[in-house]
Amino acid sequence: MPMPTCVPAQTALVVMHYQTDILNLFPDAAPTLLANTRKLCDAARARGVGVYFAKIHFAPGYPEISPLNRNGQGIRQLGLFVEDRISPELGRQPDEPVILAHRASVFFGTDLQVRLSAQGIDTLVMVGIASTGVMLSSVAYASDADFRLVTVKDCCYDPDQVVHDHLFATAFASRTAVLSLAEALAWLA
Repeated sequence: MPMPTCVPAQTALVVMHYQTDILNLFPDAAPTLLANTRKLCDAARARGVGVYFAKIHFAPGYPEISPLNRNGQGIRQLGLFVEDRISPELGRQPDEPVILAHRASVFFGTDLQVRLSAQGIDTLVMVGIASTGVMLSSVAYASDADFRLVTVKDCCYDPDQVVHDHLFATAFASRTAVLSLAEALAWLA
């Protein structure tokens, strides 16, 4: 996939599921992920690229979860994603939107695509936790919606390292420009 040009007014960084309940599940990986993603957020901000945060979120009692949704039933059993927040280490600014999603994809049932289209955004830099969840679901949707896509492997995580690496080598590489953090920082510079 050819590398899209970074035109700040047409580019957004979408930081997905970097929220306190999720980072607490991966205490060994969290410090590096947060440091890497903060660098990426700061570089995007410095270049004038909009930063959007998306988190999985539910009301008390999980009324948004269908008994037919297997992934949702697992979430309900965890008892998380009701009162958590975007990880403060990322330095979210007051004008940076937070998209609340009730499914793995940050697009399903949200207004994210409308917000991006209204701002003339056609290029997305996507990072998130986990690669087998929010990344897979959201990258597939964004690709089908004809966005130009960049993923930053060093700012993504999955507890299954083999599957994580395989997704970046196959599904993500076929839909996105896969970059390291260093490459992404250079692209944004």
